[in-house]
Amino acid sequence: MDILGSILSSMDKPPSVSDKQKDMIKKQKEDFLKKQKAEQEKLKEFRDKVEEKINMLIKDGAMQRYKFDAMEKVYRSIIHDVAEVAGIPAYSFGEEGVDRAVLLCKKEFTPGEDEIAALRRGETWDPEKAKEIAHMRELERKEEEEESHRKPKRFVPNSNYREKYEHLIGRESAKEAARVTQTNKQYGFGRFLVVFCTD
Repeated sequence: MDILGSILSSMDKPPSVSDKQKDMIKKQKEDFLKKQKAEQEKLKEFRDKVEEKINMLIKDGAMQRYKFDAMEKVYRSIIHDVAEVAGIPAYSFGEEGVDRAVLLCKKEFTPGEDEIAALRRGETWDPEKAKEIAHMRELERKEEEEESHRKPKRFVPNSNYREKYEHLIGRESAKEAARVTQTNKQYGFGRFLVVFCTD
């Protein structure tokens, strides 16, 4: 007998599953499949309802926007998918897990950046306030433009770097460095004149 055969014969056999346990496992599997199928049907029904509402939004000339109630992420992702297929912009806003909702808009009536930012912060959108904010931004832009056209002020440093680092390099180091530097001619380089400005 070989080693592998002796090891296998000395090992315990796996415990056998009784009929009662088999029935229990089978029932659990069936319950799981039923729940999974029910969830899929529920999501399919929700998708159909969303498609109906989006078609209603597209066809209704007076309707500019449609806001869905707060819902879980799975449902919001379905809304975003259907809206993308229909070519309608969809925006999510609110706090995750609390009141996160989806807003659908027709392409002609898409909200501006300020409105989206206000909705995402949980604020109500006020068109009068928006006009005021736009006016303030325009004034700021004009001020920046005027400032860029002005002559730039000449920058004058507070201290001279030579005085600042005098204790490290000394006063005469720049003058000493302004000398002719000779390179090693065996590398094929000629002479170069290196001059440091002391003013």
